[in-house]
Amino acid sequence: MQHSSHIMMIKPVKFGFNQETAVNNSFQVPGNGDTIQEEALKEFTAFTDLLTLNGIDVTIIEDSPVPHTPDSIFPNNWLSFQEGGQLILYPMFAENRRKERKQKVLDLLHQKFIIEKSLDLTAYESTHLFLEGTGSMVLDREHKIAYACLSPRTDPTILEIFCTEMAYRSCTFLAVDEKGEPIYHTNVMMCIADKFAVVCLECIKDIKEQQLLIDCITQTGKQIIPISIDQMNHFAGNMLQVHNQEGKVFLVMSSQAYHSLTEDQINEIEQYNSILHSSIATIEKHGGGSARCMMAEVFLKEKKA
Repeated sequence: MQHSSHIMMIKPVKFGFNQETAVNNSFQVPGNGDTIQEEALKEFTAFTDLLTLNGIDVTIIEDSPVPHTPDSIFPNNWLSFQEGGQLILYPMFAENRRKERKQKVLDLLHQKFIIEKSLDLTAYESTHLFLEGTGSMVLDREHKIAYACLSPRTDPTILEIFCTEMAYRSCTFLAVDEKGEPIYHTNVMMCIADKFAVVCLECIKDIKEQQLLIDCITQTGKQIIPISIDQMNHFAGNMLQVHNQEGKVFLVMSSQAYHSLTEDQINEIEQYNSILHSSIATIEKHGGGSARCMMAEVFLKEKKA
């Protein structure tokens, strides 16, 4: 199945601007002050409450203050859960983000879910090769396609290792922002849902690569809903489709992303599913990531009580 009803999220305890990731994340805005963590926590709580209210199972794990991990609120970069009960750990670009791989998180997940096997790719950090989970890859789980815009955080060699291990095929391309800089993560410029895809085609300057992506998506029967670079800059590409315990399907995004969409785009999306959005402006501004980055989909069986 393309989407899950189980989401894992990390509750921040010391959220803040991360200088190490800002070197290639143009979405981040520097900021300091005592209120950043407080505001981020308020946004996180309102967001998780919205998901829970709509019947989506959210496993919330509180971060620990030591070691300091300012980006721990974005767990989908260092781990993912695949069909068949598999956990994958990924090599991370920023050294301080590697500290997010805390045993406490894995232990708590083991208490609730059945993890049958694991794949650890983190050794590639020593050779400066990175693949930051479902930030680097946007997965079409039903058709076994890994979409990826190549960047310093998304290495094609590690991508192909993932694809070989998981029986996926890759669709790669180069995507840049309005300044011509590589977009750091694929999931800020595109979202794959079960019957549609939200994609910023404008940021793929090579026409052949752009057409390759269009063909790859349309051959799976999905409708493409294009967004502009300006909408991408408001995180309109950073969305995630989920379903609740009753099977109702939602597309989850930030309020900033939602308000950047046109009425026609909203209507197109709502033909397929309802929309849930929550304001996470502080997290987006200083973290450089949005709603999708905060949610790690869990495709694992729950343990019986």
